[in-house]
Amino acid sequence: MNPVRQSIAAMGTDLGPAVLAQCRALFDAEQLALLAQRPMAAADVVYGPHERHRLDIYRPQGDGLAPVLVFVHGGGFLKGDKGGVDAWPNANVGRMAAQAGFLGVVINYRLAPDHVWPAGAEDVAAVAAWIKDHAAQHGGDPDRIVLMGTSAGSVHVAGYLKLAGAGDIRAAILLSGLYGYTPLDARDMLYYGDPALYPDRMPMEAVAATPLPLMLACAEFDPPRFQAEFLGLMQDRFARHGAMPRAFIHSGHNHYSMSMHLGTADRRLSQEICAFVRETTQS
Repeated sequence: MNPVRQSIAAMGTDLGPAVLAQCRALFDAEQLALLAQRPMAAADVVYGPHERHRLDIYRPQGDGLAPVLVFVHGGGFLKGDKGGVDAWPNANVGRMAAQAGFLGVVINYRLAPDHVWPAGAEDVAAVAAWIKDHAAQHGGDPDRIVLMGTSAGSVHVAGYLKLAGAGDIRAAILLSGLYGYTPLDARDMLYYGDPALYPDRMPMEAVAATPLPLMLACAEFDPPRFQAEFLGLMQDRFARHGAMPRAFIHSGHNHYSMSMHLGTADRRLSQEICAFVRETTQS
């Protein structure tokens, strides 16, 4: 068995700081070596009034306006960061996008418990609006935007679909998100608030019904709740549209490693993501 896969399998499906640190250690050497290959084009660009309304831009080589891939990090609503010059987690997704010929945008957003529903969705909407106005200055096509989130970031992308509908984007990619097919837990309440309001605040109907192209993914070693959410949305989309969305179950990976490994030699998921972006942003 591949040593990385063996290590990830041994971690099981648990979440927490210890597992997160173990996952980072698996990819540290390779990701650090990639930092200089695709430098950041612009750092901490302001897209709104809050101190966390910041984004980083990774520009591809070549002329013309490229499709824009926006990445929204995870962190259980309470933490997380876009990374940067010295902190590769999450920044690696922007570099992967630029390497593939897209304008990569990696964002921060406001965090719970100080900022509750629908703050995350509002921040994603603010980023989409900023890109419409400013992407061309950085080599991006404002009419070819794809949103991608992982974990809580996936929830906020889904929340954007509830808030704005199709809005100004071409497609959405949701990695290991929570959409409303399983019961609320205590951590979720710090973002969603009163459990009595929970059903009306979840984005599942908007995500299942949207005419936008969707790509869904979960990991072989995702916690069971995330796998149930993936299957619930798959079934709901099929019932409503008569067809499944693009989907990927990532063998040999867990909740954290699925985004952390992007840009490395394991290109299975990145190839699916990049093919989906190209297909949905054809002029």
